[in-house]
Amino acid sequence: MNYRDKYNLWLTFDENTKSELLSVTDEKEIEDRFYKDLAFGTGGLRGIMGAGSNRMNKYTVGKATFGLANYLKSKNDGEIKVALAYDSRNNSAFFAKTAAGIFASCGFKVYLYETLVPVPVLSFTTAFLGCTAGVMITASHNPKEYNGYKVYDSKGCQFCTEDAKNAIEFINKIDDFSTIPFADVEDNENITMIGENVLGEFLKQVKKQSVYEKPSDLKIVYTPLHGTGNIPVRRMLEGMDVTVVKEQELPDGNFSTVRSPNPEEKDALNIAIETAKKIGADLVLGTDPDCDRVGIAVKDGDDYKLFTGNQTGALLVKFILTMHKDELNPKSTLVKTIVTSELGANIGRKFGLNVEETLTGFKYIGDKINKYEASGEKEFVIGYEESYGYLVGTHARDKDAVVSSMLICQMAAWYKNQGKTLVDGLNEIYDEYGYYLDFLDSFVLKGKDGAEKIQSLMVTFREKGTSLLPDIKEIIDFKDGIRDLPKENVLKYILNDGSWIAVRPSGTEPKIKVYYSVVDPDKENAKLRLEKIRGIMGGIINA
Repeated sequence: MNYRDKYNLWLTFDENTKSELLSVTDEKEIEDRFYKDLAFGTGGLRGIMGAGSNRMNKYTVGKATFGLANYLKSKNDGEIKVALAYDSRNNSAFFAKTAAGIFASCGFKVYLYETLVPVPVLSFTTAFLGCTAGVMITASHNPKEYNGYKVYDSKGCQFCTEDAKNAIEFINKIDDFSTIPFADVEDNENITMIGENVLGEFLKQVKKQSVYEKPSDLKIVYTPLHGTGNIPVRRMLEGMDVTVVKEQELPDGNFSTVRSPNPEEKDALNIAIETAKKIGADLVLGTDPDCDRVGIAVKDGDDYKLFTGNQTGALLVKFILTMHKDELNPKSTLVKTIVTSELGANIGRKFGLNVEETLTGFKYIGDKINKYEASGEKEFVIGYEESYGYLVGTHARDKDAVVSSMLICQMAAWYKNQGKTLVDGLNEIYDEYGYYLDFLDSFVLKGKDGAEKIQSLMVTFREKGTSLLPDIKEIIDFKDGIRDLPKENVLKYILNDGSWIAVRPSGTEPKIKVYYSVVDPDKENAKLRLEKIRGIMGGIINA
């Protein structure tokens, strides 16, 4: 069936779908909506909202849910329970209720949140309520046009390779949308609404990770960026001097005050920084829409310095290990991803920790926690990735900006009580461990043509081999599987001095990403080297 055949079929689904599709006159857009089915990958679904097989809508969510339900029934003989939650995006509540109705029609016991909550809350809830699986409707930090569908196992970890592979097989068998058992959630005996009772239990577990509560005159500005963090983060910061950015306090699926609700983007915290300047705040904190990532800016003289995920991660590693130094043992372990800086890992090693690496995606860090608990061979202390996601504690199996926000503020208070800022703390780390300059370039390549170019670029990079850059010591190609890691379309170039560059297609957006980590004792020389390497990589991608 070609894209036009699919288009004609979808015209018969319902009047709203038909009306939207008939309003599209650009043939390229029609092709993009139907040239493929929105893929259920290892991170679930994520795509632009709208009518079409390559879009997030009632029918693609329904297909994924019915296929997932069939998979869960195939591996479970007893009662099946599913937890469902959603973020502040447009249509998130609708998609969550759509999925809840289908699960209920399949005879499952469904726990549905009555209001928006963060990703780590759903992760916690799935295990806390003894569910077979959990589903979170979110597109994390993506632009407002997107939404997504994440699936969690009974431990609250996102589906990893084997579960995802098996679920995909069942989802792909659904080829007749009329067989999907859509149902209303109102007065449905199989659906139980949940809220504060479970959220409160989550917050109790977060509070257990608190390590520093001495009084401080630290002043904080916090923005939830129109997302789910507003209530839980503020509750974890009670007793501290916190000013909330009023313009960004309430949920808004259009994220109308920011270009992108992504703390990784330099301008995402602009309004919060302006608020901080007015009141002389020490720290600016911003969480993304589903509150699994957090970005910070720190007062530095008359201005504010934005920290990267690697910098915040390194500071957190040192802080947490310092506070827990008497409890560390030979099993204590730090987990990071393959595109995360070695700086935090080296701090961990100095404290005697084991360091393990995973592929990109926090689900792999969550899976490590599951394995540690099952074997008893290691104990999880902290896990993080360069993209502003951190986890301390095992109450969740996904990155948690609620616990991270609490600990970052406690860390800033700890430094302030010593007469220092987080900038001072970071410089102390550089003095001890050397200077690391990390950077990320993301190149957007949309549509069918963009997807083809991304794949072509990965072929080009592989063909260039060691001729790509000077001083390449080693090339690690993860497509064939490295060590015990699953196969992944990632290339990593290790340079003679320990610097590295990694290239991978994004799993959630139409982008190819290039990660840089330059190690150099001279900061200015590191900047020059970074710009030179970025020029080479950008020249190839933009050619």
